[in-house]
Amino acid sequence: MKKIFLFCFLLAFSCTKKDVFEPEIFEPEIISEELPPEEEITPTVLHACENGFAGDYPCKDYDLLAHITLEEMAGANTEGNDSWGWVDPITQKEYALMCTNKGVSFIDITNPLEATIIGFLPTRTVNSPWRDVKVYNNTAYIVSEAANHGMQIFDLNRLRAVTNTPEQFTEDAVFTGFGNAHNIVINEKQGYAYPVGTSRQATFRGGPLFINIQNVFEPKAEGGFLDYSHDAQVVTYNGPDTDYVGKEILISSNETEVILVDVTDKANPVQISTITYPNIGYTHQGWFTEDFNYFLLGDELDERNFGGNTRTIIFDFKDLDNPKFHFDYLGPTVAIDHNGYVKENLFYQASYTAGVRVIDITNIENKEITEVGFFDTHPENNSTLFNGAWNVYPFLPSGNIIVSDIDRGLFVIRKSKS
Repeated sequence: MKKIFLFCFLLAFSCTKKDVFEPEIFEPEIISEELPPEEEITPTVLHACENGFAGDYPCKDYDLLAHITLEEMAGANTEGNDSWGWVDPITQKEYALMCTNKGVSFIDITNPLEATIIGFLPTRTVNSPWRDVKVYNNTAYIVSEAANHGMQIFDLNRLRAVTNTPEQFTEDAVFTGFGNAHNIVINEKQGYAYPVGTSRQATFRGGPLFINIQNVFEPKAEGGFLDYSHDAQVVTYNGPDTDYVGKEILISSNETEVILVDVTDKANPVQISTITYPNIGYTHQGWFTEDFNYFLLGDELDERNFGGNTRTIIFDFKDLDNPKFHFDYLGPTVAIDHNGYVKENLFYQASYTAGVRVIDITNIENKEITEVGFFDTHPENNSTLFNGAWNVYPFLPSGNIIVSDIDRGLFVIRKSKS
């Protein structure tokens, strides 16, 4: 009897071990935790660049994050032009400053998918297709070719307090030392603004004016440089030419030539050198490489007047007293190039009907630069017309890029998978 009991006990025990160490078939337990529903997954882009398109827009390696139309900004009959960016130093929010023929819109693009028009500052006098804005010390400075417009001054800190959007703004101050201006350049390191393309009948015949804006709401005129300038860049020089390190250098695109001027002493600006190039259409705008070795110039009329693909003229500026032509870069379309800026080893070019082109300039010394991406805000064509992308602003810390389009308004784009 004891043997039978022991046998049954061992048999039961062996079944228990088998259950522990060998798999068994059983009905799955219902788990209460479920995957989030698909609609709760937050998208990161409005339209990814896939198979050559981001939504309706041709692209290569750049996604569309946001798009705000001109009608949303300022109603019917609105035309886009220049743009810039600003980062709130308190909240770290990012803003696009979008110019139109009617004024300037201020748009919170911190989360581009929820981009919000915070407010609008109307033109000071009449509408104009040319308006430009730059930023210094959390203050926007706005000029226009509108008659008697002067320079509007707007405290960007006000955007932080807006609760009922969009708000209709008025400027905080106005500088009336000039009437109209095509553009404005600011050297943020020195606190000087340089309106360019002012009246050809004025004292400096449309040349750059020197305005001290260190006291942001009380600008002071401190002179100018003679002869018309369409656009310019002003830098505190830190490049290979040791004669000018620490000097304030103005590089002016003057319709038919590029002029380099030492403007450190505002009462006594000194022309350093000039340079031209073949097939001049309209010497429009250019930008230094970050090492100050080269200068990339756009001519606004060469494609239309002489034919050929989009041309960027690259100069060797290692010796400011003796600038040299380095080479021409030809893009893949015949579109007209407009404004271009360098960030690190990339050149971002607003190329009207061809949208924004992104060009790798790593090998610029060896005369080899290559387009690595684009986002075409004007999908109809890439012809030599004045439609499409007017400006690009690639300097936001987030890596998001502002694009202002004449016909379609504001775009925010970003390199794919970044």
